[in-house]
Amino acid sequence: MCAWHTSFHLAHWGPASFDDGAGPLYIASDMSAQDRKDDVDARNREFLRYDQVDKVQDYRLAEAAGTESFDDAFVVRTIDLGRFAAGDDATRRAIADELGAALREIGFAILVNTGVDSATYDTAEEHVSRMFETTPLERKLAFRAARVGAVNQGYFPIEETSDIHPDLVEGWVFCRRAFVEADQDAFWPDVAAARFFRGHAARHEALIRPVGRALMLALGQDEESLDTRLDGTDFAVRLNYYPPIDERAAVGGAGRLLGHEDVTLFTMLPAPSIEGLQVLNRANMKWVRLTAPRGALILNTGDYMQRISNDVFPSTTHRVSKPRDPAAMSRARASFPMNVYLRADDVLEVLPGLGDPKYAPIRAIEFHTRTTAKYYGDDYAVREGDS
Repeated sequence: MCAWHTSFHLAHWGPASFDDGAGPLYIASDMSAQDRKDDVDARNREFLRYDQVDKVQDYRLAEAAGTESFDDAFVVRTIDLGRFAAGDDATRRAIADELGAALREIGFAILVNTGVDSATYDTAEEHVSRMFETTPLERKLAFRAARVGAVNQGYFPIEETSDIHPDLVEGWVFCRRAFVEADQDAFWPDVAAARFFRGHAARHEALIRPVGRALMLALGQDEESLDTRLDGTDFAVRLNYYPPIDERAAVGGAGRLLGHEDVTLFTMLPAPSIEGLQVLNRANMKWVRLTAPRGALILNTGDYMQRISNDVFPSTTHRVSKPRDPAAMSRARASFPMNVYLRADDVLEVLPGLGDPKYAPIRAIEFHTRTTAKYYGDDYAVREGDS
């Protein structure tokens, strides 16, 4: 039986922008000005005790205007996934090596020729915007996020993505069960969105195996060594809705999504249509504004992969900041990454041939929840012997 976690604190540090059908609903703050400043000025080093892979990064969780350094010369490498899937052994190895170089360098790569029509992503954005904009707040809260297995699944109100930072985003996390179980009303407030994203999830789940094989080849493993662990593995499609940024939000100090590293094996993010994604280049601790062509997938490795690769592939810091273009500030932004994990009872252990293991074996559910307890509270963590 799963333990459940709910942090039901609807009093935000500022006014929320939900539309319940009768205009915006503003929720009074119960936080002092100093509390708000402490939150928006928070740094990752304050939460290192939760991390279970080595991280040397030191950064503010939200961009501080005028005080941060950017690496405008760095270009994230582009990888042709279609050529990998269809290539002969030599081609596959060459592309895997190219992917491995990108990940070793910065932990991110841009995948093209994935077989998914870019028009699919236009439709996905429309569904995300409609679902968040037309579903009343009371209805959304009926799906309030709770832990099932390793993952916090369900709805996250604006400024409550985590307990440690107020972000200008609403989120909704749907894991495998939300796409396969018969009672879709238990997971989705919108029938049309449920139907569309079932197909969307299936198309992207089909990419998990080729990506996993490329990663294994890049690590010098048998390319099929993760196949059985990835077939039917746990994943989450997270729908993110970033409302237009008003004057209060523009000067309040919060970013659209806090700086973080994914607690995943890897993440596949369809390239967003509005600027905002920034990646931390650990070589110089400067931020890279990552843009990718429409229809591409942005791939990054997470904590699971850093653990099993013995730090070869890092879990790289990224965040979503406000766009520089004032016109884009007035537009909603949508994203819908697929986060790929291993099953909750699978064991994370360093792969063979990667040197002396820096990390002991650990169940995925323990690893995952101890790490994400930084966002949801210490009682979120599953300990040895728990389920």
